[in-house]
Amino acid sequence: MLHIDILQNKKQSNNNFYAMRKVTILIPCFNEEACLNKLYTALADLMQQNNSYAWEILFINDGSTDHTLNIIQQLRKKDNRICYINLSRNFGKENAMLAGFDNASGDCVVIMDADLQHPPHVIPLMLKKWEEGYDDVYGKRKTRGKESFLRKRISLLYYKVLQHSTRYDILENVGDFRLLDRKCITELQKLRETERYTKGMYAWIGFKKIGVEFETQDRVEGKSHMSIRSLLSLATDGITSFTVSPLKWSMVVGMFFSVVAFMFLIYTLIHTWIYGDPVQGYPTILTVILFLGGIQLLSLGIIGVYLGKVFNEIKHRPVYVVAEKELATPYNHTPSSHSKASTKQ
Repeated sequence: MLHIDILQNKKQSNNNFYAMRKVTILIPCFNEEACLNKLYTALADLMQQNNSYAWEILFINDGSTDHTLNIIQQLRKKDNRICYINLSRNFGKENAMLAGFDNASGDCVVIMDADLQHPPHVIPLMLKKWEEGYDDVYGKRKTRGKESFLRKRISLLYYKVLQHSTRYDILENVGDFRLLDRKCITELQKLRETERYTKGMYAWIGFKKIGVEFETQDRVEGKSHMSIRSLLSLATDGITSFTVSPLKWSMVVGMFFSVVAFMFLIYTLIHTWIYGDPVQGYPTILTVILFLGGIQLLSLGIIGVYLGKVFNEIKHRPVYVVAEKELATPYNHTPSSHSKASTKQ
């Protein structure tokens, strides 16, 4: 009887292990050597305190030129829950995240930055919401940290324009720090755009969402790698990937000035016919021509941006290229209850 009880307890223990749901923490990295050890310490504490889950930390080295990859490899040697993908060059954070989606093995994926501005202590709150049945638990910043007043105003204006231009609810003060259920990851894997705007994709795929507020932390080391140029490029991708409003507005502006020009022509003809005055104002005519020429060039530029996106997409190049990768050991995870529901549909 004792032998049978021991076998049953061992079998029950194994069943409990394989019934544990697995959480992948996805961390894109670009020149983050100064942050990684502190990040690992914080995540190790998190995993120890929440040992009812199986954990995987997936680093995506996005073409770092410092010792980021070496540090990740050293961390993997002492913790087999750590795995990594080394991209062949810098493909950008958006594409690096797709590499993570393609290789994450968890029942859910938590995306966070390596600089600890996304506090790990928020992750248990996200997991709680996930257990309640939410598929997309996004972190919402209470404040924008130490950003300048001008940058905050520009960001506010950008999101207002984006929200009024698209049919999707792309939220302000919400970034990539979020928990995504496996079925969200599966849908995001299907979206293979070259010029990606993942914040819009989160809104596009839908599913049941809820926010968790957090205070943005200061970077533990180093400085942000997001330049003004990178932010402008991301903003342009956000607008041109999810709305054709710029094309519509260029048409509206063109129609408006066409009507104004026609009315001015009628006025000039009537004025000349009634008063017999010759048409005056060479400088005025030149100014109008230059102004309308600028409007035309602006409209052509908007069309060019959209054509450029079409050109990049029809080449069907890979979104990223992997130089090497070390993934987690095989794990037979049990799909989450709401993932099962999705499979049945």
